[in-house]
Amino acid sequence: MYHWNRQCYASSRGTDTTRERSMNRIGYGAMQLAGPNVWGLPADPEAARRVLRLAVELGVTFFDTANAYGPRTVNRLIGEALRPFPDDVIIGNKVGAGRGEDGSWIITDHPDVVRQQVYDALADLGTEVSELTYLRLGGDIPAPPSGVPLEDSLGVLVELRERGLVRRIGLSGASPEMLARAQAMTPIAAVQNRFNLLDRSGVQVLADCEAQDVLFVPYFPLASGRLTTYEELTAPARRLGVTPAQVALAWLLRRSPAVVVIPGTSNPEHLRANVAAAEVAESLTAAEVTRLTDLVDESEVALDQPHQTTIDAHVAMAGSHVSATS
Repeated sequence: MYHWNRQCYASSRGTDTTRERSMNRIGYGAMQLAGPNVWGLPADPEAARRVLRLAVELGVTFFDTANAYGPRTVNRLIGEALRPFPDDVIIGNKVGAGRGEDGSWIITDHPDVVRQQVYDALADLGTEVSELTYLRLGGDIPAPPSGVPLEDSLGVLVELRERGLVRRIGLSGASPEMLARAQAMTPIAAVQNRFNLLDRSGVQVLADCEAQDVLFVPYFPLASGRLTTYEELTAPARRLGVTPAQVALAWLLRRSPAVVVIPGTSNPEHLRANVAAAEVAESLTAAEVTRLTDLVDESEVALDQPHQTTIDAHVAMAGSHVSATS
């Protein structure tokens, strides 16, 4: 359980806009609920809604989504399936990114666009306030800068928080320098960066989050299923009678207490297995955790140099080209 008792803010309405929250450390990433290549609706929208409801039944309290998923279709599915949202459910939504007509993933961080995306997300989810809104940045991808200063786009979220439309602000794809600049403006509650067993490119940002009491949410925690063949994974999986994927998720939980993982799936049985990884984490020995950690020399990684498994996962998504537009 992660206890999220960071800052409370007074909004223009004169009330505190955050409160202490607790969340289970196995969350749910909703990207796979969209249609093929994260575009449009899935073939069976009601099956997607059932998976979301099952996640809540299994104790998932943290859901990750974005306007760009669909685009907007996944947020609508979440709203249709879960609203009115249970008191303990937190939806983390990303703005500042979108999709091109060809399906490409683009940075859309102009302040006017960011503001509209927040409004769109509230409408699609069917809620009056966002518990957590991330600003998507380009600090962890080899993309040209958009030309929009971080302070301008982040300032929109600060404004909307003061109006009571956003409770907590996060960053996605932040470099250490970007996190520091953002923290100079406003407290940051969560950072979502690449990080998994083989791709440790976000390790410095993770360290900064640990030091600053910021939630760290690794995306691509399983590199879309590409982390299953290493003996360091398969040996503890055999010993415990679980899957290598469960061990990979369990290692993330053991790697840092700041971590909440967000594996995604549209398969109910995979969802059950992902949630069960929390119990696997408790069963890994210290020696097994050390062997898994030692798979990568974290002193040699660089934020803008993703592991090949991450590159392969990106390529598997249509329009994996990332560009910037203002």
